[in-house]
Order: sequence, then structure tokens, then C-alpha cells
Amino acid sequence: MKKIFINGKVVTMERDMPFAEGVVVWDGRIGFVGSNENVVRYKDADTQIIDLNGKVMVSGFIDSHMHLLNLGLSMKTIDLSGARSIQQLKTMISEYIEHNNIKSGHWVLGRGWNQDYFEEKMFPNRYILDEISQQHPIVIVRACGHAIVANSKAIEACGINSFTKQVEGGSIDLDDKGELNGIFRENAIALIYEMMPKSNVNSIKEALLAAQEKVLSCGLTSVQSDDLQSASGAGYKEVIQAYKELVQEGKLKLRVYEQCLLPTIDELKDFFDNGYYPGWGDQYFKLGPLKLLTDGSLGARTAYLTQDYKDSPGNCGICIYTQEELDQLVEYAHERNMSAAIHCIGDKAMYMAFDSIEKSVKRMPGKNVRHSIIHCQITNEELLEKFKQLNLISHVQPIFLNYDLHIVEERIGVERAKSTYNWKTLIDKGVYVAFGSDCPVESCNVMHGVYSAVTRKDLTGYPEGGWLPEQKISVEEALYGFTLGAAYASFEENIKGSIKEGKLADFTVLNEDIFEIEHDRLKDVEIAATIVNGEIMWGSL
Repeated sequence: MKKIFINGKVVTMERDMPFAEGVVVWDGRIGFVGSNENVVRYKDADTQIIDLNGKVMVSGFIDSHMHLLNLGLSMKTIDLSGARSIQQLKTMISEYIEHNNIKSGHWVLGRGWNQDYFEEKMFPNRYILDEISQQHPIVIVRACGHAIVANSKAIEACGINSFTKQVEGGSIDLDDKGELNGIFRENAIALIYEMMPKSNVNSIKEALLAAQEKVLSCGLTSVQSDDLQSASGAGYKEVIQAYKELVQEGKLKLRVYEQCLLPTIDELKDFFDNGYYPGWGDQYFKLGPLKLLTDGSLGARTAYLTQDYKDSPGNCGICIYTQEELDQLVEYAHERNMSAAIHCIGDKAMYMAFDSIEKSVKRMPGKNVRHSIIHCQITNEELLEKFKQLNLISHVQPIFLNYDLHIVEERIGVERAKSTYNWKTLIDKGVYVAFGSDCPVESCNVMHGVYSAVTRKDLTGYPEGGWLPEQKISVEEALYGFTLGAAYASFEENIKGSIKEGKLADFTVLNEDIFEIEHDRLKDVEIAATIVNGEIMWGSL
């Protein structure tokens, strides 16, 4: 059926006609964009007229980096994001065990705690979790996902002890007596995850469908998601199979571009040997770049820095790869026209990634790749310029400011912090910038991201005037990051990211005009409807 949307403020993101009143849609594509008078001329007996009643319609929001499967899996665990003390954390876990009548020996999983929000400002440890239960294996994941804490029962179940060999690119933390304190960071986390209850294709599908509803409610029509290593006990093939089945069953309502986390050269070779390649799939699920993690997070003090942490002398973070290992992975992907999307939070991690990318580009120019850096938080002037020189995409999560603006100066010092989170500088240099959320690390509420980028404040409105206010960007620039900028990162700028004839009929309809309201109110703008392929998938009009 043909559909005609009328009486809207249609923000096209196209220079030749930035605004329109209506859109004609048929067969899931945009057929015409223009004034009310012109769009109604396409009406026939089989046309549905949808009145936008003055609402703002934008091209469907795209999250350029998140973890859809992790979001779904986390919805089945204890949400610890609200814990503000160690005691409250313990109470939340204890009540969950009691209310859900969790039997002895069954695993208890939680996610979302952040020690910087605790009164004690300290990591929990196995002794604290042991006070909750010594009959249940308990594992709690920090908000960033780069550190976990396990109790003694979980550690014992995994066969880990104080003599267990340290893991390269990770840390098994010990207390002052040389005993395990239950904290595992980066690659060491796998020692626990490998022994946890196994996922299968059906449980993966259930988690993806649960996450999908949350994502659609935020106005997102497409996500670029890192999922292949998210399900314990399941490999990348099971995750791809789950997505494939959801597409075949007609249950995948939004579009997913997979950022393929294949952390070893053997897994990467196996991926290609099994017939997978960038672009494999369809318009609902498609395989994208090689995702790599070079370091951890700022909050967990595992981001890899050129200088020590100001609040942790002697610690410059965790480096997950040697330069040679990273070179090998990037080169193998580059040679096969597979872009590399590399997680780098610390400046030292970025130097390593840039080095690997530059070597591959010089050795094999002309490949059909768009290499990118995910997060790119702790930058300096040299690194910011390198983004442009190497023609890299910067995957930015503006909502990170909600937490990070409170800790970055403590972690690295005031002077070093001045050149961090410098998104306006990147935009002004002509760097491709794609916005996202890293959900479930942070909320996938796009309007929170827009607000953060425009105001440089946390969600409470702090600080007045914004943190590093010279790095504020316009509403238009923020919207670009969540539409055309993100579409470019997935090689899809010709079918997504703007409202133009021939492109996919993916739209987000807002309840308020984001171009007219005060910037401090951007975070409160609600989604009226999320439209994918011309069909309303969430909300109503």
C-alpha cells in the first residue's frame, strides 16, 4: 500500500531541500518528498494518508555502535545501575535471589554497577559478594563491561586460584596477601565467562527480540552492533544463525549492521573460510567491519594511556594486543576489503591502531574500506589531526559525558583533559563523525546523546555552561551524527541517513521541534513513532 505522510516538519538532511511538509512511500522506499500540495497528488484509491499534525519527522535514527545482544541479555540479569553504596549493591542482589527463589548452585548475574557512584568509591570484591551467598556463584559486571567481580563460589566453579597464570591483555587482581580478590579485567574475564551457563540460538533470539523493543522505543531504525562474542558458550556462528532465523521469520523489525568481533587471527580466518564476508546478508542484517578491542575503559582504569593515570600512579591501563598482533589482524582484514573498527579509549591505544591502519593502507592502497576508531576519548592535538590524515571515521558516544565529565580530570589531569572528547574539533577538521551510545554501557536514548553533544552537560544540567563549552556542536550537527554520519560508517549513505527519493522509508517522528526548543530540554523530547520500511514499528500517529 502507498502511504503519504502530510502536515509535518520534515527534516531531510539534504542541502537542496532541507525541509519539506510531506513524504510519499511505496514498497518500503521514499517515492517523493515535498510540500503538502505536491505529495497529495500521488494519492489514489489504495493510498493511506497519515497526518503528522505538525510533528518533526527526521530520517530514522542510527546508533553507530552498541551491543544489541548484550542489551537483551542484561535485561534478564540484576540491574545494578542504581546502586549508590556497597550495602545497597548487596541488598539488591540478596533481594533478587530471595524474590526469584534462586536455588543453591544456580548462577546469579548482575550488571551496571559503577564504583564512582558508590559512597565508598571502591570496587566490590569476592569477600563482599561472599557475604551475600556462598551457595550461589555470583558474577557482577561493571557498567563498562571491562571488569567483573566474582564470589568464591563462582571462582571455585571456574577452577581458578591464586596460582592461575595471568592472562595476556587482562588482569586477575590479587589482594595484599596475594590472594584472589575476585576482580577480573579485560581478557581475564573470559576465564569466568567460559564456565557460565551456555547460550544457544533460541536464547540468543529471545534476547535480541527483547532488546529490539527497547531500541525501537528510542526512535532507532538501524543499529551498528557488536554481538558475536556476547553470548557465553556460543560462538559467532550461533549469533549469525540467530539473526538469520529472525530475518527469515519476519521478526527482525530494525536493521542491524554487525561489527564483527573476531579477536584472534584464527577466528578471523575461520570467518572467511566459512564463506562470510563484509556485506554478507540483507537490508535487515548485514555483516560489517572487523571489530577489535585494543584497551579497556576510563572508569575501570584499563584504557591504555601514554602516561600513568593521575589517580593511579604506576598504572597506564591494559594493552590487549602487541603492535605485531594488531598489525596482523588489521592487515588480514584490509587485504580482504574488510574495514577495521577499533575500540580505542586511551591515547596510547589510538597510536597503536593508527600505526596498524597506516601500514596496511600504505602497503595496499585502493581497498574498499572505511577504517574507524570507536570511542576515541583520550586524544591530543596530534591524534585529532591524524583522524583527518588517515581519512578515519570517529565513532563517538556523546552520552559518555554524563559520567566521564565527572572523572576525566581526576583520571588524567586537567591539562591532558582539555584535548579529550573534542568532537567539534573533529567535525571542523572534516572528519567523518558517527554518533552512538555503546548501549547497554549507557542508555540508547538518542535524545540524551543529542543533548550531551549540544550542551556538554550531564543529564542533571551540570556544569552550567557545559564542560569544555568550546566543543559544543549544533543541533543540526548532532542530528547528522545520528543519521547521515552513522550511515556513512556502514557504507549505506546512499540508502539511509536522509529523506530522499529512492532511499529506505525509515523515519523517526518526534513530539517536539528540536530546532525551536531550548537546548536544555533536548533530553526530554519524546519519540512519537519509529517507522521502518514505511511501517510504524513503535508508537502511533
